[in-house]
Amino acid sequence: MKEECGVAGIILPSDRPQSNNVAFKLYYALYALQHRGQESTGIVVHDGISPKSIKGMGLVPDVYTKDSLVRLIGNVGVGHVRYSTTGGSKLENCQPFVLNFKGGTIAIAHNGNLVNAKVLKDELECEGRIFVSDSDTEVIGHLLVKELLRHGSVESIRNVMRKLVGSYSLVIYINGSLYAVRDPFGFKPLCFGEVDGGYAIVSESVALDTLNSTLVRDVRPGEVIVFKGNGLESHQIVTEPHPANCVFEFIYFARPDSVIDGKLVYKVRENIGRELAREYQVEADIVSPVPDSGITSAIGYARESGIKYIEGLMKNRYIGRTFILPGQELRETAVRLKMNAIKDNVKGKRVVLVDDSIVRGTTARRIIDMVRSAGASEIHARVGSPAIVAPCYLGIDMATRQELIASYKTIKEVENLINADSLGYLSIDGLMRALECNKNDMCIGCLTGEYPVEIPGENCRIKQARLDYFNEPKRS
Repeated sequence: MKEECGVAGIILPSDRPQSNNVAFKLYYALYALQHRGQESTGIVVHDGISPKSIKGMGLVPDVYTKDSLVRLIGNVGVGHVRYSTTGGSKLENCQPFVLNFKGGTIAIAHNGNLVNAKVLKDELECEGRIFVSDSDTEVIGHLLVKELLRHGSVESIRNVMRKLVGSYSLVIYINGSLYAVRDPFGFKPLCFGEVDGGYAIVSESVALDTLNSTLVRDVRPGEVIVFKGNGLESHQIVTEPHPANCVFEFIYFARPDSVIDGKLVYKVRENIGRELAREYQVEADIVSPVPDSGITSAIGYARESGIKYIEGLMKNRYIGRTFILPGQELRETAVRLKMNAIKDNVKGKRVVLVDDSIVRGTTARRIIDMVRSAGASEIHARVGSPAIVAPCYLGIDMATRQELIASYKTIKEVENLINADSLGYLSIDGLMRALECNKNDMCIGCLTGEYPVEIPGENCRIKQARLDYFNEPKRS
């Protein structure tokens, strides 16, 4: 699985001095969100006259320089880090997207994935709209511009939301104001805080911590918040939202120190480990994580089971996530370059090896073989998510159904394939206990094959017509 995207927006009072330029604050916010996407990044800042932007392929510290950020003068801006879900990995798809129109300028950054993007794009192209990318974010931008030519901003956003099927957490600049938008299911995280007399909107609360900002709250599912230089307005566009947070934000994607919808991710992952220990008891000498995403769950497993926690693997954190080499021998070298067994810690030991998930099974097999070669006498694989049996259509670049090992193999067959002495997936009920919520409040389509929104050829758990969710917005 690959990361999704991270969005950020900052608005400060217009009388702030240049030293408080939002570009630098956006830079630090995006740096804190780097784990959500490493392909490209962009910042757009508006000074009340015209937008100025920096975009580039690569990591945040590689794209921006101090001199380039100094030139982005303005009190409001939008930023983005990207991993592609819809649209290829190329400069044209870098966000935020800027669209100028008769009524002004918009800049839009998007985390999520639209199920009906192609249908909407085809309709817009038939109307004569010209696209410069193959990203679904540009589709949202064109729809919004079309509405803004006839309506006010909140009504325009509401009308666009009625047309979108899928996941979207958006930060949008429109003519001097900043807007935070979260889809009716709240698939992707989005929160805001106060900073230097203004506001910051970010995908995860860790970015607010980096800015020394105070977390106010999460943006609610189906909510649009308007941020101006002197305050904010909340418009609950969807009056009866159906929360369905992406479960993998808690299992894998989000940073452990983030708080999402009132839940500390670290605590959830520790609970996952505890539930795993309760569901799969085993005689073992040590509990070891697959770093980094298995660390917190392994700590929880050790605390619940009473088995000693010790690191059996060490990760090389200077290797990029896109490190790819052709050929079987070179791929094995790449695995050893990214991760190495600590032989003295595992030799002769019965090891409980805790990881966040198993997708194709190939990486799990290589890691287990590495630990076994280091001298482990037994290896018991414990997985912090239930078996992944179906693809994700809502913002995670996951394998196809044919590539998902659990979709066509039994647990025993997976156990044999990855060369483990035993294998235990966390149950869905155990996951819900770790999350302290009901499974109807989470998106678990990849675990059940039943999705919260209508996807062609797949099962949908909600039969009510989508447009019934949208009523007149409530303002607060």
